[in-house]
Amino acid sequence: MEKPVIRLVDYALAFPIFHGGARSLKKSLFKSVKQTVASRGRVGGQVRNVSDTMMVQALDGLTLEINAGEHVGLIGHNGAGKSTLLRALAGIYESPFGKLEIRGEVHALLDPQSGMNIDLTGRENIELFARMLQFDQNQTKELEREVEDFADLGAFLDLPVRLYSSGMVVRLGFGLATAPRPQILLMDEWFMAGDQHFQDKARARLESMIAQADILVLTSHSLPVLREWSTRVIWMEGGRVRMDGAPDTVLDAYEAAS
Repeated sequence: MEKPVIRLVDYALAFPIFHGGARSLKKSLFKSVKQTVASRGRVGGQVRNVSDTMMVQALDGLTLEINAGEHVGLIGHNGAGKSTLLRALAGIYESPFGKLEIRGEVHALLDPQSGMNIDLTGRENIELFARMLQFDQNQTKELEREVEDFADLGAFLDLPVRLYSSGMVVRLGFGLATAPRPQILLMDEWFMAGDQHFQDKARARLESMIAQADILVLTSHSLPVLREWSTRVIWMEGGRVRMDGAPDTVLDAYEAAS
């Protein structure tokens, strides 16, 4: 059986910016955005005009490989390309430019409401999630007990999700999202949301999940989190890799430059 791997070769991803303004407004907006990005340098990708359409180069010429046993943290300022890269790895974004190869089962923790039907009750959402994972009846019952205990929703578990507070949605979504045990785990920093009690429970659940994953890719603005959970850190800037190496080396350089 082949070991899980993530491999990118000269991978690029660009997004068009659509708007209905006049041609003069388009030129003015293009100039303004380009000047803003240029002045900040480290934030966002390159802005260019292609066939009179503004394009933002979100990822540009990425070549890297992540192998089994690596826990990779992605650091960078807002707009640097961290979350875009994570979503590309999750299959949410696709691009014809360059090569992206992934071997292994992928599971992404990106949005606490992903795949959730807010008109269904929490319990019905658990059953729906179990069907998506092709669980049998015993596995479904075990998942229900596990999520019910973790989310601590009480009677709200049998009420429609649209009546939940944002914190309750996160707890339910987190309980569901962390049920699978994939080979490749992708995580955005939303998992740190919630009160201290939730964070303590979430940490224990995450540590168990991470321990069983062959590859972890994590985005976060928290240097302590990246130092603790990463064996390698990639510093992204303007859609490119600025630095790639040992956590302390990269994070110390990032902190000094911030």
